[in-house]
Amino acid sequence: MFQELNRGLPTLPTIRAYREMTALKRREMREGLLYISPWLIGFLIFTLLPMLASLVFSFMDLRITDGITSAPKFVGLDNYAQLFRDPQIWSLKSGTRGSLWITIYFGLISLPVGLLLPLGLALLMNSPHLKGKMAFRSLFYMPYIIPFVAAVFLWGGMLNPESGWINRALVSLGMPRESTPNWANDINWVYPTYVIMGIWGIGNAMLIFLAGLQGVPTDLYDAAKVDGANGWQTFWKVTFPMISPVVFYNLVLGVVFLFQYFLVPLVVNQGTGRPGGATMFFNLYLYKTFFTFQNMSYGATMAWLLFFLILIVTVFLFWSAKYWVYYAGDKRS
Repeated sequence: MFQELNRGLPTLPTIRAYREMTALKRREMREGLLYISPWLIGFLIFTLLPMLASLVFSFMDLRITDGITSAPKFVGLDNYAQLFRDPQIWSLKSGTRGSLWITIYFGLISLPVGLLLPLGLALLMNSPHLKGKMAFRSLFYMPYIIPFVAAVFLWGGMLNPESGWINRALVSLGMPRESTPNWANDINWVYPTYVIMGIWGIGNAMLIFLAGLQGVPTDLYDAAKVDGANGWQTFWKVTFPMISPVVFYNLVLGVVFLFQYFLVPLVVNQGTGRPGGATMFFNLYLYKTFFTFQNMSYGATMAWLLFFLILIVTVFLFWSAKYWVYYAGDKRS
């Protein structure tokens, strides 16, 4: 499996291979390393070293109390033992659902929407019968370039239960004021509210799907038409296999984004978990542990749990890809 994951990736030469290189190849390799050295230095300083430091912190007791940092104390696996006993992460009780299950539950709602809606729009934008396609593509993509925090504040105003224009529009259409949704403040409406906010930025995924659709050979559609395939059969037997790498790409990005879901509940509900703790996502709980409770060691432990969760799900997706993702010209053993 890991050989498949690493297939086609460049590898650094061994010492023996380096010695066997010609002078020209050695110079080219040194120049290449020189050109990417800014990225390498940035990766070492701002990514790898903080990760290693957080791993060390996860085996220690390190807190900040009243602005005073406690003396680090080695506690072994105590933080990990506390992590797997923490009901705020693992609880499945109704009304006190843990942050991990809140994240997964929200993902079951948002991920299908985040994949199917841009795919449907891409199919529409790829239709030869649609007029003004370039204008529609631009309009759908433009919201994506707006800073996400600004977009969240904008949606927060539009969905305000008292002054938002969406509820005002519903009242003007005949809905009683007391029956209008309370949106982000109602436990039954908060997840649909977050999904609606997420739809605002689907233009990027739509363009990626559209690029995949435009890469499907037209002769395959002609062959399907000759064979008498209807629209659904053509999509399922021709279109989907050919764009499955694009679906897989967006799926992996969506899963990673889901586990890192943080900004919307922080801005809209001020990171309080309202209503009823339903918006205390895992990444938000991790943030509060670090910066509100200032428990650095436990926060680092939670960060490593998040890392391994994303790693496990991503490896599973790559493993499953061999059963449903089609790469043209790929030879499978």
